[in-house]
Amino acid sequence: MDDKTPGPTSRYGHAVADELAFAADVNRAMRGTLALVLAGGRGSRLRDLTDKESKPAVPFGGKYRIVDFPLSNCINSGLRRICVLTQYKAHTLIHHIQRGWGFLRSEVGEFVELWPAQQQTAAGSWYQGTADAVFQNIERIQAHGAEHILVLAGDHVYRQDYSKLMASHLRSQADVSVACIEVPRLDATAFGVVDVDDHDTITGFLEKPADPPCIPGQPDRAFASMGIYLFRADFLLKVLEEDARDPASARDFGKNILPSLLGKARMVAHRFEESCVYPPHSRDVPYWRDVGTLDAYWASNLDLVAVTPDLDLYDPAWPIWTCQVQRPGAKFVFDEPDRRGMAVDSVLAAGCIVSGGAVSHSLLFHDVRVNSYSRVKDSVLLPEVDIGRHARLTKCIVAARTQIPSGLVVGEDPEEDAKRFLVTEGGVTLITQDMLDRLDL
Repeated sequence: MDDKTPGPTSRYGHAVADELAFAADVNRAMRGTLALVLAGGRGSRLRDLTDKESKPAVPFGGKYRIVDFPLSNCINSGLRRICVLTQYKAHTLIHHIQRGWGFLRSEVGEFVELWPAQQQTAAGSWYQGTADAVFQNIERIQAHGAEHILVLAGDHVYRQDYSKLMASHLRSQADVSVACIEVPRLDATAFGVVDVDDHDTITGFLEKPADPPCIPGQPDRAFASMGIYLFRADFLLKVLEEDARDPASARDFGKNILPSLLGKARMVAHRFEESCVYPPHSRDVPYWRDVGTLDAYWASNLDLVAVTPDLDLYDPAWPIWTCQVQRPGAKFVFDEPDRRGMAVDSVLAAGCIVSGGAVSHSLLFHDVRVNSYSRVKDSVLLPEVDIGRHARLTKCIVAARTQIPSGLVVGEDPEEDAKRFLVTEGGVTLITQDMLDRLDL
């Protein structure tokens, strides 16, 4: 080799010829990775939907719960050592995990473990932030002997191949990789924003900045952090111990841990577009949603009723796993001119009965009943909702087990709706049984 012949600068450099060997290294790294799904948050912006259960346990998409998405991404990516950290009103979430995610075999080192908050530090406190949730379980993490730690939010909806994130992490020789999604720069004020150089090395973290920095070469785009972090395990544990000794820290990855590492560690932004699992029909729009508000929750559910949704739940190559009730197929009855059971541009889960009512551009969870002469449009109906005769609902979210009385009209008079229910800035009306009971209808 003469002086002009380029050679590999490291084991994982771009000049490495043997990609098969590198793929084997990625597989080994995935087997040595422990995934921590942070699922303890309340999600207060979802208002009444999280009064009785945590945000990751909120139903989504007709048959799933939000936490099913990061868990399914783990399984489909080949990552089979998963721990779910819970805290706020965790009963529903724990019940769901136990029933729907107990199929892995502990005999071969595969598991989904539940780690409830237990006030495990000397301070005897509950989790103070995302980093503290991990720190309080540091002995458990060490016991698993992981080489890498993948920290995941339990309340986002997306499909991602974490093995591609790992490959990027190894190639860049990063101490920590942060998954980032491109967003319009003017919209980035609602996110934690990652500033990078021309090589995607992270140079700054800003929480909901008024003037977000742009991606180099893309003046109208910015990188939003997805709350997905891949660490070398030994490095993460050292950093968490240092943070625990800082009385001024809020114990949060985005606010404290990562900013404190600027200039001290190699941090790299991983572009979500490189590991997003796209629908078979399109590779144009990487789909990731924080369904943390009622408007976002409503919109993301109704994304699924599109002819070709950007979030493809029909893709057998990347299934979303869940614990599902065993119910008969959806049923449509009556075919009279003014009493026809029908649904168009909609998704209906098992057990639904549309009995002489009409459903359009809506998503219905299991065991919803739509009775005669009623109309449901642009709405999301959670499990076991019953729509009374002659009711008309437009642009609504109806909480689980709500009984809509006959003749109720919602979504046609915003001022009247606001007096009785909760109406969002985007014009979505949330209806719960408690709200109806207060009205004494």
